[in-house]
Amino acid sequence: MKKEINEHIIKQLKKAVEDKNNALVFELLQEFHPADIAELLEDFPVDDIVYVIRLLPDEKAADVVAEFDDDAREKLLKALSPSEITEIVEELDTDEAADLISDLSAKEKHQVIQNLEDTGHAKDIVDLLQYEEDTAGGLMGKELVKVNENWNILRAVSEMRKQAENMERVHTIYVVDDENKLKGRLSLKRLLTTSTKTPVKEVYNDNIHYVNVHDPAAEVAQLMKKYDLFVVPVVDDQGRLVGQITLDDVVDYIQEEAEKDFQMAAGLTDEVEPDDSIKTMLKARLPWLVVALLGGFISVTVLNGFSTALNKYASLFFFTPLIAATAGNVGVQSSAIMVQALAKGSVKGSLWKRLLKEISLSLINGLILAAVLLIVGKVFLDHIIPGFNMLMALTVAVSLISVILIASLVGTFVPLMLHKYGIDPAVATGPFITTSNDIFGLFIFFTIAKLILKF
Repeated sequence: MKKEINEHIIKQLKKAVEDKNNALVFELLQEFHPADIAELLEDFPVDDIVYVIRLLPDEKAADVVAEFDDDAREKLLKALSPSEITEIVEELDTDEAADLISDLSAKEKHQVIQNLEDTGHAKDIVDLLQYEEDTAGGLMGKELVKVNENWNILRAVSEMRKQAENMERVHTIYVVDDENKLKGRLSLKRLLTTSTKTPVKEVYNDNIHYVNVHDPAAEVAQLMKKYDLFVVPVVDDQGRLVGQITLDDVVDYIQEEAEKDFQMAAGLTDEVEPDDSIKTMLKARLPWLVVALLGGFISVTVLNGFSTALNKYASLFFFTPLIAATAGNVGVQSSAIMVQALAKGSVKGSLWKRLLKEISLSLINGLILAAVLLIVGKVFLDHIIPGFNMLMALTVAVSLISVILIASLVGTFVPLMLHKYGIDPAVATGPFITTSNDIFGLFIFFTIAKLILKF
């Protein structure tokens, strides 16, 4: 039965830590999963977290540390000695160990790796550290079970037992040749139902999906999603089996990327947390606010360029927020859909066909909204706004259609172009799209007003 986290447990734990009651701390935490313990401790001072970690058995302590988010783990590692970090690393799988060590300084990395008693574990971690974190090599772990195609089933089973001894789970049995090149996979059913003298090469399945160590993590996630894979093997440029990626590794990556994209779309240049320093938050927020301010200056310049029109038709001023807001909202909608499609890899077919579809949708939306505007203008606005008439309503309606059309094209086209040139398209969904479309919207509105109202 899963033990639930509640305020009473948290209060008990805080009191036990404060009193340095080792027995009670251990008793309170022994039935909790490492992820729950990390959640319990997330608001504790670093010194208290260190105290608890030192009380836990080595394996559980390592699992708890692995469950902390990057910021909390970084603070914790600074409070631990290199020897304590080494003990934690020894208990972690290679992928988690590499992630943890990557947060250390160069000197600390060297100390920890040098102190590892298991030289094989140390070599695997060093191998993983050479890969970028957003590649298949950066996601994979070294723990796996493999058999040689030239072995018979009896030897294969014997070797599998040795390899699986220190593994928590065995997802797949891989088949390799004498040069360690991936050949396929061996199903447990065939293993159990085949004569022990049968060569592995006669029973393995060569239909297997795999990725290269340098493949982008996003492509790995798409492959696993497309084929419902729980695990995928990783090969090097020579086709040799070097590791495997499990679903939990991909889920963590997807979550991190989603958080980055959300913050970028909201106008934050870096990943920030509510408890970050003012300096860190200022650095993340200020650049886009400057962009928005510059966009505001351009909008003011556009309005100033049509000051004659505003003097003659003051009622036009009341519609500038409507035009600007519509342009911004349509642009964000279009770009958000496109960014999502690019992230999923579902953007297919001709670019011109997609743009034509967007134009058609925009025209329909624009015509409907323009019709609503004309009806509302006839029934209400000509009695409320001084100088408002149906000719002005027509001006706003035509501007609305034009603005929706241009904003949707910008929202669709910009992410596509950014993606084409290797730039994260998420940058297009925030202040960049809204600010640029505000400016386009105002310029289009007053240009159309000038043509229709003849000023």
